[in-house]
Amino acid sequence: MPRQSITFTEPNDEWLKTQLDSKEYTSKSEIINDLIRKARQQQAELDSIRLALIEGENSGISTKTAADIKADVIKKMRENGKLSSQ
Repeated sequence: MPRQSITFTEPNDEWLKTQLDSKEYTSKSEIINDLIRKARQQQAELDSIRLALIEGENSGISTKTAADIKADVIKKMRENGKLSSQ
């Protein structure tokens, strides 16, 4: 695994130390990797929603609004376990 050197602002470093003190994580690297994984998952979920909205908008005449389509997609993704309930 590649090593990186990064610098944190003081508030971010304090937050990282708090996470370590809670014993939920064993290193700052573990925290950062977890945050990145979560961000990547959220991005993938947003990309899926965007694609579904575009597909819905391009599928023809519909009385549904973009908000209706988005709500339907989110509901289906949660039912299929592809979207967390956060």
